[in-house]
Order: sequence, then structure tokens, then C-alpha cells
Amino acid sequence: MERQGLTFHSVENEPYWDESAYWEFSGTEIDRLERATRKLQEMCLAAGDRIIAEVRFADMHIPEQAWDSILRSWNEEPPALYGRMDLAFDGHSIKLLEYNADTPTSLVEAAVIQWHWLQDCFAGRDQFNSIHEKLVAKWKDLKPYVAEPIYFAHEEVDEDLITVSYLRDTASQAGLRNVAIAMRQVGWFAPEQSFVDLGRQPMGTIFKLYPWEKMLTEPFGKLALQTMARGQHAQTRATQWIEPIWKMLWSNKALLAVLWEMFPGHEYLLPAYLDSSREMKQYVRKPLFGREGSNIQYKSQELLLETPGPYMRGPWLYQGLAPLPCVDGNWAVCGSWLVDGEPCGLGVREARSPVVRNVDRFVPHLF
Repeated sequence: MERQGLTFHSVENEPYWDESAYWEFSGTEIDRLERATRKLQEMCLAAGDRIIAEVRFADMHIPEQAWDSILRSWNEEPPALYGRMDLAFDGHSIKLLEYNADTPTSLVEAAVIQWHWLQDCFAGRDQFNSIHEKLVAKWKDLKPYVAEPIYFAHEEVDEDLITVSYLRDTASQAGLRNVAIAMRQVGWFAPEQSFVDLGRQPMGTIFKLYPWEKMLTEPFGKLALQTMARGQHAQTRATQWIEPIWKMLWSNKALLAVLWEMFPGHEYLLPAYLDSSREMKQYVRKPLFGREGSNIQYKSQELLLETPGPYMRGPWLYQGLAPLPCVDGNWAVCGSWLVDGEPCGLGVREARSPVVRNVDRFVPHLF
């Protein structure tokens, strides 16, 4: 694993990458997952249009200062790269749990590590996995629309560093010059009204593995918005952000309530509401901006479970329970990857509870 770049293969002496088991799908099941992901993507596009048309940002607790930038980026369609839908699939029904559309992780495991595992252990079998090829192809498509070098900004933790390093490699294979930089090293040069690197060179395109909602609470947040408003701030040097700010519409759990409102009873959706007045007896309560399984309350007839985290004050989404598969005490979630809006791969995470967190195991698959 370390030779292939996955240094966090173990967490607190427990396996994170776990090949003591694997998930085997049929070709028909893979086709179903791919078809569901494509349909859900179409539905999310329709939900984005609804949110924009009805100005539903306040319902999603998105700061008002970002509304104009989200509207502009949605209409202008600036470069966007990838996302991961978490799906519950028990072999029968497929249900959307959430859309990690802004800063999805477990990319290296899904795109690279499990592919090497397949070649080493089951060379004659197949895997739903064209993530790497699709990423390189997408960067090639973006070459006329981005400023080089592309700066890849991240928090200084191993997982983010490895994810960014891998994405840089896919950009390099597409012929794009790029540079790594920590988020805290991104500077602002007031005389030129520009984001700059450590050498005070203007940063024209920044890929950030960093949540938009977090950026907007920080001092540079308003400056990031300013660099996108080219017509309103003529003296400001433009900076292009990947992923674009409109991804706040999809990385927000409120999207699930909008989808249920638009497509009630749809086979790929679970009931989802922004209030608890529906008197759901069994549900999962999620913070709208929650990540990594933090501050989840899971309530069923048999189990009441709550996870810790920094989002204890909400705001909340209430979602119906999903039919998660459980084998030998292992609950599994399917992460369905998209590049350029197209389904292209699968990663499976397992946990000892129905709430999968960031420290829980990644398990390979084949079909």
C-alpha cells in the first residue's frame, strides 16, 4: 500500500484498507448502480435549477454573501471535476444517502489501490473503475479554460495531501503544469487585489480540497467571492476555483429534501425533510454541512446511535432509513464516483454500525 501511495492504510492499528474480504457484484448489478447514478445526476441538475429559480439559499443556510456568486457560477458553468454519491444498495433497492460534491475523499483507494488489488489477486475479473482515465481526459478538456500552473490547495493532513498528489498526477498526465500549496499558504496581495503564492505570483486557477462553507467563514472568504465577481470589481484579478462555488448546492444535505419535494416516492430517494415535524419514528438526522459521519443520529426500532463531531448545533436534515446491507456485522455503503457528471467507478466502505465514518474500512470490489 505504501509503495502505491496509500500511507494511511491503517488507523490506530486497525486496518483502513481491508482486503480480508471483498464485495462481488454481477454485471447486471453494476449496470443498475451506473444507471441509478446517472439518473440521480439528472435529478440533481433539476434540483439545482429549482433552488436557483426559487432562491432557496436561505433554506439551505447558505450565507447571503455567496448567493450572487452561486447564481453566476451555475449559469456560467465554470470547470467542475468530480463527485461521489453515497448509495445504499442491498441487492434490491438503490437509495441516495448523500452527494459528496465539493470535497469527496477515498479517491486514491477507489481509483488506484483497489485496481492494483484486482490485478494482483483476480487478474481475470473486472471492476467498475475508469476513474483514472476519466480524470485525465477531463483535465485535457479543461486545458483551454484554466490558467497554468494550476495550484492544488489542501489542508496539511495525510489523506488530503495524498488525494491532492494523486489529482496533480492526473493533471500532469493531461499536460497541465501544476503546483501544490497548503491552504494556509494562499496569500492576498492587496496592491494588485490578487491571490498569490509564496513567491507573490498571481494564482489564476486554484483547485481546493477545502469546503466552501468553511472558506466563507474565514477572512479570505469575501475575497474569494470578490475574485469571482469580475464585472463588479474591475480592479480585482480573477481567480478560478475548482470545485466551483455552485457545488454548495449539492454538498449540502438540504439537497436531499429538495429532491424528495420534487420527486416524492422516487425509487432512488429516501423521504427527507428540513424539520422534525413529520413525526418520523425511524430516521437519520444529519447536519446540513456535516462530513465524515460526524454528529449523525440514527434512530430505528432496535437502535439509537449518535456520533460525535463539530456540528452538534446543526442545522439538520431528517432522512428515512435506508436498506443498508449488513454481512457478519459489517454495514456497507457504495460510493459511486462521477467525473464530468458521468458515472465511472465504485468504492465500498464498511463499518461495524450503520453510520460509516471517515476511519471506517475501505473494501475492494469486483464483478
